[in-house]
Amino acid sequence: MCKVVIIIWKPDRSSSQTLYHQIADEIERRISYGEFPPGSLLPSERKLAEQLGVNRSTVILAYEELRALGIIESRTGSGTRVSKNKWEATPKHTPNWHRYVEGGQFLPNLSYLRRIREALQKDSSLIDFASGELSSQLSPGTEISTLMKENPFTEYLGYDNPQGFTPLREELVSYLSRYRNVQTTDSSILITSGSQQSLYLITQCLLAPGDAVAIEDPSYCYSLPMFQSAGLRLFRLPVSNNGIDPEDIRALYKKHRIKMIFINPTFQNPTGVCLDPTRRTQLLDVASELGLPIVEDDPFSLTSYDGKPPLPLKSLDQLGSVVYIGSFSKIAASGLRVGWMVAPHSVVERLADARQQMDFGLSVVPQKIAAQFLHSDNFLPHLERLRMHLQYRRDLLVEALQKELPNELSFTVPQGGLHLWCKINPDVNDNQLFEEALRRGVVFVPGSVYGSDSGYIRFTFARPKEEEITLGVTKFAAALKAILT
Repeated sequence: MCKVVIIIWKPDRSSSQTLYHQIADEIERRISYGEFPPGSLLPSERKLAEQLGVNRSTVILAYEELRALGIIESRTGSGTRVSKNKWEATPKHTPNWHRYVEGGQFLPNLSYLRRIREALQKDSSLIDFASGELSSQLSPGTEISTLMKENPFTEYLGYDNPQGFTPLREELVSYLSRYRNVQTTDSSILITSGSQQSLYLITQCLLAPGDAVAIEDPSYCYSLPMFQSAGLRLFRLPVSNNGIDPEDIRALYKKHRIKMIFINPTFQNPTGVCLDPTRRTQLLDVASELGLPIVEDDPFSLTSYDGKPPLPLKSLDQLGSVVYIGSFSKIAASGLRVGWMVAPHSVVERLADARQQMDFGLSVVPQKIAAQFLHSDNFLPHLERLRMHLQYRRDLLVEALQKELPNELSFTVPQGGLHLWCKINPDVNDNQLFEEALRRGVVFVPGSVYGSDSGYIRFTFARPKEEEITLGVTKFAAALKAILT
């Protein structure tokens, strides 16, 4: 089935040119640039009118003009498409881009995630409980701006060490020792663009199609098609209030010969659960007994509201079994695009070589900024403010949900992280609730994105403004009550 093209653009209402002429000209321009090849399926009149914020009659006039020029064509039952006769001077040599797009090995994002992205691009007024990142109010923008002014960049802007900017890796050695009790050297650290790139390198370079891996359920990993793109077989480790049960790994290994374990043990995404300390030790024992590597993703630990997060698995690892992944995205700024991986040196070398084949390494500029920020006197005060504001936002969200939906939702209040995981007690249709909430101006992530059954949702309280949280809950509550009546 051909995918409908997306038109991210807004007409200029202050222009002397009519709206329908602007729309027709914009579509024709994109077609002439090759953005919409011959045969591309355009949005319906109603859908395009919604996307552009105009009346449907305006889109009808625009389409009529384009049809009159032979630029587009409409057929009953097949929609409106870019004309092949107008644009294909040599039709036999025109690539079938739809076949290429649908046939690639790397799968697209899940439909809900694409829908969320499109909605947020289209409407900046939406209250965003979906995006798993810090708002500008929580990021250290002022501190980083001051650092950049006080420390102008003078280094040579050439290709850097494949493992990453050496001063940053050296700074991370101190950071990891001080804040996470992880002892390592700079030669065992690989700088990445974030946790997702770290996971991508691992799935592509350390595993092979057909390999079985164990991941938590629910888990952020289910929202990343990279696992399926790599041809991996995913087997679930159910998450309870104490995290996964390490004994489940034995059963999976016996039945499916799993090759690797992926886990987010501290303020897990999406549940907010922390793996029990006893289970952390058991997990390491089971993994070492079976000779299984563990990939520990730890983006949220320093958001612990009491400033005392559990020790990571890596700090207890004496055999080099744990690959430890971290990032600045959840504690500083996602736009820096700086993450890291701690692993045996042979693994770091292998992944650094693979990443160099992709892009010859990361930009040294954000790496230097990250190194300076870690070393500065501003880093610890920023963490303390971040924890305080996140806890305040969490409390706002919890209070509003308890007031608006005291019987409809169940949840455990997290002690760190950015998310609140909720069970919807009445039976609901996930898609119907999502669309109704979106229509009322609020967006969230349905729990099914993370592998769970229907009837769960994830609220992220780090992204919306503080003054939007209560209003967002009111809008969500109205949407839920509307579909229940």
